[in-house]
Amino acid sequence: MKRSFCLSLIFAACIQIAGAQAPPAAAPPAAPPAAAAAPATPAPVALTDADLKAVEAPKPEVRAKGDPDGNLTGTVADIAVADAKKGITVSDVLNQVGNNKIAINFTWTLLCGFLIMFMQAGFAIVETGLCRAKNANHTMMMNFMVYGIGMLAYWLIGFSLQMGGAGALGNLGGTPSLVTEHTVTLFGKTLGIFGGNGYMLQGSMYDVGAMVVFLFQMVFMDTALTIVTGSAAERWKFAAFLVSSFVLGAFIYPIFANWGWGGGWLATLGTNFGLGKGYVDFAGSGVVHSVGGVSALALALIVGPRLGKYDRNGKPNAIVGHDIVIVLTGCFILAFGWFGFNPGSTLGAAGSGNLRISSVAVNTMLAGMAGGFSAMFYMWTRYGKPDASMSGNGLLAGLVAITAPCGFVNATSSVIIGLIGGFLVCLSVEYVDRVLKIDDPVGAISVHGANGLWGVISVGLFADGKSNYGGSWNGVTGSVTGLFYGDASQLVAQLLGVATLLGVVFTATFVINLAIDALIGQRVGAKAELEGLDLPEMGQVGYPEFELKARSIGNA
Repeated sequence: MKRSFCLSLIFAACIQIAGAQAPPAAAPPAAPPAAAAAPATPAPVALTDADLKAVEAPKPEVRAKGDPDGNLTGTVADIAVADAKKGITVSDVLNQVGNNKIAINFTWTLLCGFLIMFMQAGFAIVETGLCRAKNANHTMMMNFMVYGIGMLAYWLIGFSLQMGGAGALGNLGGTPSLVTEHTVTLFGKTLGIFGGNGYMLQGSMYDVGAMVVFLFQMVFMDTALTIVTGSAAERWKFAAFLVSSFVLGAFIYPIFANWGWGGGWLATLGTNFGLGKGYVDFAGSGVVHSVGGVSALALALIVGPRLGKYDRNGKPNAIVGHDIVIVLTGCFILAFGWFGFNPGSTLGAAGSGNLRISSVAVNTMLAGMAGGFSAMFYMWTRYGKPDASMSGNGLLAGLVAITAPCGFVNATSSVIIGLIGGFLVCLSVEYVDRVLKIDDPVGAISVHGANGLWGVISVGLFADGKSNYGGSWNGVTGSVTGLFYGDASQLVAQLLGVATLLGVVFTATFVINLAIDALIGQRVGAKAELEGLDLPEMGQVGYPEFELKARSIGNA
């Protein structure tokens, strides 16, 4: 019986185990899950003064141990508080944000202005090296004093004419004092002619933003004036140089700069006549370099060629400079200074598309490189040797050409613009020297005049419409776009700028300097020129320990 009972228990256990291991019956399919409801957008929470007061600054005892990784520096403790009794407020934070943006832009623009000022040293030694040793002191002195005489003219008169009506410059805090533009009405449109506020930086010009604008624009103006000294070197009377430079810095340069940059009629070709974004010149291929280049052409025509430059048959003789080492050193200095010239023309590094400064800087480098290579290649192919001075001028030509379009083009276009600039400077030097028979000792007419015009035109061809400086340019919504990217009207605006440079700036410079020639004379006497201008004009030779001997340069 016990045995039967045990067998019954074993049998029941087996049935139990078999039932536990059998698969369960298939459950009916579950209904698809309902779509999850979109999370509700949290309501914005206003930041209050109490929230800010809850932010803890680093404790003094912690800060006293040093800050090797920088995490304790630049905290809530460094925000300027308007009322110490109230403590930090939302207004304090917002004011600090705005102040930081403008401070960044002030610092950027001023540092770039300092770089441009140093370009004076580059111009000085390039020109001096390309001239003969007997004129070294005179050439250096012109490049030295053009800084002072140009600044004086610009401070007294020029800045007001150029920027007095430029309007608010948001990158620099609004510049509310630059509001007076003298205009005329033509074709039913209001056209700006010149500014009228800011003489000697008086009155409302006693303003931190206006001071930044003055410094930056002044060094641009001085660059234009320096260019002229190169074409008239080795025969320009120093007194005439001073008078001519003052007039150029006080009137001629500022008025054209107003038309292009200060709210004048060229800048408003877009708003008034629908021509692209108006005349566009990012950093001054036209406003600075072409003004200097066409003025150099006018002066070279008036003072005439150096004695011995052309023989009786009109064939040019090469008059070689005395120091190619300082010439190429000067070219390097100028290339370095161009990083202030072009990227600095954003007038800021924060806001309004200003991060394109990186693109502007790279475009500048590439164009200079391309210009130097193409000029060297041209000279090597044509004359059998790479010419050092023309290679240097090719570098400068590429930099001049990219100055107007640098803020609106891509890297490939920059290389193309620079390559063309390098070839153009070689062709132009030969044309000016052999066909026009104009003596330009340093190639200023070709480097700055011809390539400045090419730079202005290239904006109307290569601007790709990808830049965005606050959503507009010259008051016209959108980005600057050239012919190759769909806007032919931009090229028309650029060509009108070229016509103005050749027609108005050249004519005004020529007429005014003819008057100076009639009053005090532009050119030194033949005896002084043959002896060298250092002693007759300056009273001291540039190299007193050297005995300078004239060499034959052909039949005069």
